[in-house]
Amino acid sequence: MKILIVDDEKPARARLSRLVEGLAGYQIVGEAENGNEALTRADSCEPDIVLMDIRMPGMDGIQAARHLSRLPHPPAVIFTTAFADHALEAFETHAIDYLLKPVRKERLQSALEAASKPNKAQASQNDEVLSGIEARQHICARVRGNLVLVPIDNSYYFQADQKYVTVRHS
Repeated sequence: MKILIVDDEKPARARLSRLVEGLAGYQIVGEAENGNEALTRADSCEPDIVLMDIRMPGMDGIQAARHLSRLPHPPAVIFTTAFADHALEAFETHAIDYLLKPVRKERLQSALEAASKPNKAQASQNDEVLSGIEARQHICARVRGNLVLVPIDNSYYFQADQKYVTVRHS
């Protein structure tokens, strides 16, 4: 999973980088100092997960998360901040988690595992895509050496036998 770290404090970014590097399956693809820079970096490196501070100069983390949730393939956002007073607002942006600094490795790992699953913004986009797809009406089956289209409504059952599937139909 590709991770973008967004924090206006360089030591905080360095600490998060060290914590992530100690976890298997995660790669840091970029860093940003504020929300505007985060949007630019997210566009170029297409992260799966964004670790984002809230209080930053210029565009803050909440605003940046709202913009990120509107991307064609929105990343999961995990807020990492020293202030607990923005939690409700953060979760309204479909954030996966809200970690208070100093971030503990176990807590970060738990949040990253949760972020590996589709978030609400990603799920709603998947629903939009799937709603435009029609359900399959026929299935192609081999009958006596020939391929025929069998209407799914006429199928009684499918039986799996190792790498073959038998369809019983009328």
